[in-house]
Amino acid sequence: MDTFVLKDSVTGGMTDDEFLRFCLENKDLRIERNSNLEIIIMSPVTSMDSHYCAEIVAQLRNWNRIKNQGIVFDSSAGFTLPDRSVLSPDASWVSLNTWNALSENDKNKFAPICPEFVIEVRSKSDQLEHQKEKMKIWIRNGAQLAWLIDVREEMIYVFRPNVSEEGTSFDKKIIGERPVVGFELDLTLLKI
Repeated sequence: MDTFVLKDSVTGGMTDDEFLRFCLENKDLRIERNSNLEIIIMSPVTSMDSHYCAEIVAQLRNWNRIKNQGIVFDSSAGFTLPDRSVLSPDASWVSLNTWNALSENDKNKFAPICPEFVIEVRSKSDQLEHQKEKMKIWIRNGAQLAWLIDVREEMIYVFRPNVSEEGTSFDKKIIGERPVVGFELDLTLLKI
C-alpha cells in the first residue's frame, strides 16, 4: 500500500478535535496519525484484501453476538491511543466495560481507548516489518492480543504484552485467548 506522511508545523500542531475535523473533511482518504503527530495518508486496499477484512470482521461479529461481551469495529474506526497516535485496525474488539466507561462525546470521536484485541491483514504491498512494528504499537498502547494475518504467505503473527511475537503457518483456524476466549477464526474462509 502506498503511504504518504505529512510532516509540517500545521498538521503536527493539530489538537485531537482538529485532527478529527481534518479526517471528516477528507473522508474519502484513509488517514492515520502516528505518535509524532505526523499524518499518514494511505491508498485503498485491493479488492481481495478488502474481502479478507470483511470475512474476519464478520466472523468476529458473529462470535461477539453470541458472547455479547464487547463491541466489534471494522477498518473504518479510528482509536486515539495513549501515545496520541490515531490508528485504524482492520478488525478490533473492545470489552463492554471499556466501551461503557467512555462518555457519549468520546464514543463519537476517535475513541480515546486502545482495543483489547486487534487484527491487521497484511495487504499486497505492505512491508512485513512495518506491519509488525504497527502490531507492537498496539501492544505498547494496551492491546492484550493482536494478530497480524498474512494471507498470501499463509502466516499468522501473534503479539501479546511482555512476550515475543509468535509466528505460525496457517492451519484450519486460529483460536482466541484472553480477552477473546472462545473466538475461532476459520482461516479456510479466507482462501477463495
